[in-house]
Amino acid sequence: MTPLLEIAGLTKRFGGLAALDGLDLAVAEGEIVSVIGPNGAGKTTLFNTMTGLYGPDQGDVRFEGQSVVGLKPNQITRLGISRTFQTVHLFPNMTVLENAMVGQHCRGRAGLVSSVLRLPAQRNEEERIRDRARDCLSFFGGRLSGYRHDQPAFTLSYANRRRLEISRALATEPKLLLLDEPTAGMNPKETLELTDQIWRLRKDRGLTILVIEHDMRVVKGVSDRVVALDYGKKIAEGTYEEVAHNERVIEAYLGRKAAAG
Repeated sequence: MTPLLEIAGLTKRFGGLAALDGLDLAVAEGEIVSVIGPNGAGKTTLFNTMTGLYGPDQGDVRFEGQSVVGLKPNQITRLGISRTFQTVHLFPNMTVLENAMVGQHCRGRAGLVSSVLRLPAQRNEEERIRDRARDCLSFFGGRLSGYRHDQPAFTLSYANRRRLEISRALATEPKLLLLDEPTAGMNPKETLELTDQIWRLRKDRGLTILVIEHDMRVVKGVSDRVVALDYGKKIAEGTYEEVAHNERVIEAYLGRKAAAG
């Protein structure tokens, strides 16, 4: 069976530094896979290369059997890969609903003439986009629904801004969702809530998820499989327990061998 995502020999250098170094990774449809590693391990570079922000120096990224190398980010999004960012990227002065609607830009069908003349096709398109945005916001219940639709994004709490960014990613109608440190900056209660919601993204929305996360409680709580990186190389892969107790992983995080103390 062909994996939904297949990465082969992926290499990305910045000057003399190899941020990714011959990385191989496969993700099956319906899996939740966590990518872990110390700062500078290449995790975010992996997402940036997968989504067309960077071009790889070597290797390939295949989605549903098709190479996405050389495609623009919007083309990759249209194929069904969507992402969030390590730092929240929103339009602060736009409303919550408008921010979620932005996610539908890659799915728009109405042409220029319809837009200029405000033809029925354009009005129908706008309503469809609004409905999709409302549906994605409703995933988070009252956190982003009701009166919050009309609030500017900058008025939201930090945790709700992160939820809004996930909602916008959902609005692109992805098959594969890339979450870059989704619980960063959240308190323990918010982290626990989002951990459950990541599970529900698969259960209720049928998504395959690749997540970068530093909080090992989240990794343990959501992962079918864990991949550990260090200096752009894969150093371990397996269940959470297998990877968490891997000597090379412990050494990468602690800077010493597990047996040293």
